[in-house]
Amino acid sequence: MFKKLIGDKPFYKQLIWLVLPIMVQNGITNFVNMLDNIMVGATDSAQMTGVAVSNQLIFVFNLCIFGAVSGAGIFGAQFFGKKDVEGVHHTFRFKIMFGTLLTLLGIGIFVFGGEGLISLYMKGDGGIIDPTKTLNHAKEYLSIMLIGLLPHAIVQCYSSTLRESGNPALPMKAGLVSVAVNLCLNWVLIFGKFGFPALGSTGAAIATVISRFAELLVVTLGTHLNLKKYYFMKGVFKSLYIPKTLMKRLFIKGLPLMLNETLWSMGVATLNQCYSVYSIDVVAACNISQTFWNVFSVAFISIGAAIGIIIGQHLGANRLSEAKRDAYRLMFVSFAASAVIGILYAILAEFIPLAYNTEKEIQSLATTIMQITAIAMPFDALAHSSYFTLRSGGKMLITFIFDCGFMWLFNVLPAMLVVKFTAIPFVALFAIIHGVTISKAIGGIFLVKSGFWVKNIVPDN
Repeated sequence: MFKKLIGDKPFYKQLIWLVLPIMVQNGITNFVNMLDNIMVGATDSAQMTGVAVSNQLIFVFNLCIFGAVSGAGIFGAQFFGKKDVEGVHHTFRFKIMFGTLLTLLGIGIFVFGGEGLISLYMKGDGGIIDPTKTLNHAKEYLSIMLIGLLPHAIVQCYSSTLRESGNPALPMKAGLVSVAVNLCLNWVLIFGKFGFPALGSTGAAIATVISRFAELLVVTLGTHLNLKKYYFMKGVFKSLYIPKTLMKRLFIKGLPLMLNETLWSMGVATLNQCYSVYSIDVVAACNISQTFWNVFSVAFISIGAAIGIIIGQHLGANRLSEAKRDAYRLMFVSFAASAVIGILYAILAEFIPLAYNTEKEIQSLATTIMQITAIAMPFDALAHSSYFTLRSGGKMLITFIFDCGFMWLFNVLPAMLVVKFTAIPFVALFAIIHGVTISKAIGGIFLVKSGFWVKNIVPDN
């Protein structure tokens, strides 16, 4: 059995070729977000928490876009696997149109309902942080961030198509430019360098929006000025035509995935809202933990993206046995890497919160949260890789139940009931919620082993 989990040299070469650029991009992005978070946290806890609350809402939007792009991306990877350039064109056009529509809808929701959504996180009893100041910082930060939503959505459309074709280097370069711009402008605008006023969290928002446009510029120019390499993008905007039959299939397969990502992210936001009922201090501690978890989880997140590409291309080319074989190997790599990283994360959790200019109680709570998530990390990795494997074969209903259904039934609902009807301490609730990830990981292994997902969804006819 163990031999089935170990790949050969070509397997690891392909994996490294795909994962390394994605990991570098995600890693540097999350590292700069971490520095951004620390910089804002160096001003005061109210600004840091206001940014964290607004980012909860933006997180839901980002995963909604990710779901819409990924739904079409299942077809894109398989179309590229069978060398169908027109199919790649159609899926890219769908991403652009659907992503733009969702962005306009998201902006409308945030403009008219943003304050009410932010206020949901301000219901905690007591605490050290001033809720009124936090609310004002959150509203101002969100209003500026709206400007960067559309360029972010378009970048996701380009980046996903390039990755599905086995070309992750350009999105990585665009991401590096983005984080460099963001980091430099953060330092200038948050603290007021070179004669600029010290804008705090407002400066962080302005820097992020400018970096979004910089990333868009690099990825679009880099694609369309190098069509010899990215031949599958040549003539993609000659029309917006998408065959009706394919459009129908994109909606049938893609809409459940978009709903899954949206509802899952809403589940995360609702879960954090449940935690916020304990106090705003809990929100601050969770923000510190989440910021660094994003950095340390980049390995299994990137491997998940590679799973969708590698398995999708196998299925599109009718290499069905290879798809199932590599699924086992990729899941094992993800689990093993996350186990090692989780140990490192648990050790460093004792020191990381000290980088924040916040109260000792919040620092101590953040350490405890980090160590709980470090223990759960290998199981998160297994569940994540199972999800991407099932998704690559177009099994949307099972994917929806496995991911979104589990989140709401076994995470969100218990948390809501516990907060409403019991006096269980926050740390105990947090540990229970993350502990059930083990059952999700085990269920994912059995679903992948069943092989029902091994299917080509873009046959020749």
